[in-house]
Amino acid sequence: MSDIISVLTFKSTETILASGGTQSWALDRTRAARCDYVVICRNARNREAEGPEEHGTAFLVGKVKDVAPSTEADGRWMIQISEYAKINCAEQWSGRNPVAYWKDSDYPDIDFKSLAFKPVAPPTPSGLTIAEAKAGLALTFGVAESAIEITIRG
Repeated sequence: MSDIISVLTFKSTETILASGGTQSWALDRTRAARCDYVVICRNARNREAEGPEEHGTAFLVGKVKDVAPSTEADGRWMIQISEYAKINCAEQWSGRNPVAYWKDSDYPDIDFKSLAFKPVAPPTPSGLTIAEAKAGLALTFGVAESAIEITIRG
């Protein structure tokens, strides 16, 4: 039996794959990193919704590679994926929180073992922001991001 983390997002498949995962989540990093798959569902109620799917439709399944600091928001996490499969399963979201934990048996409409997964291309490097550097250093050294000071000399 596989552990699943499910998220409700307004972001498109293209946005998710370009960054190497789905991000800006408040979650339990340890628990999320133990999951085998992430089921990504459409939040069509967000006015910025980037995809055409109906609200609550699962449109992407990813194999969880790691959980790392988000590149978009301090104190949030990115669920990195190594492989993905596009799906179209309506009504796969329930609840109020945008992050939920399940078992594969909770998804009778998705056969995880038979999905045709494709590898995720590595994200194109775009430089490193101060926030990203602080988040990575804080994680590496086990300190708060506020304890990191960065000086840039020209």
